[in-house]
Amino acid sequence: MAQVPIVERLFTWPAAEPRLIGSRCASCSIVTFPTQSSCPRCASTEMGEHLLARRGRLWAWTIQHFAPPSPPYTGPTGDAFVPFGVGYVELPGELRVETRLTESDPERLAEGMEMELVVVPFRTDDAGNEVMTFAFRPVQGGRLESRPTRSEPKASEGPLS
Repeated sequence: MAQVPIVERLFTWPAAEPRLIGSRCASCSIVTFPTQSSCPRCASTEMGEHLLARRGRLWAWTIQHFAPPSPPYTGPTGDAFVPFGVGYVELPGELRVETRLTESDPERLAEGMEMELVVVPFRTDDAGNEVMTFAFRPVQGGRLESRPTRSEPKASEGPLS
């Protein structure tokens, strides 16, 4: 059985250290994912390929406890469905990526934890190929300091007078 990417040119494949393939606008420098032929900020068509960072931090997440609607979902359904984590991973200086997470135990996920890009099996296609997709997994010991929330004053701020 061969392994094939879920979509060509979504991530580097095959690669020991996969990277998501995005775009960067030559005019305003905005980064997009997936790739785009025009800039959503300035409408320029001068978009170049940009390999995104492999690591970031978990910005928000939830657990998908039921099979999503099909289409567009083409993964396992019914008794074959296994809950999975879904979240946004913030890639430093680039963007937030909506992604599947390799972890589905809510006790093992926390906002701000460090995450790393991996390629994982998604399903088997009609030809018997193992369809691979991207996901982010927690980095061992990679919990980052949590960001202050609106209700928490920053250390440099004092009480209001």
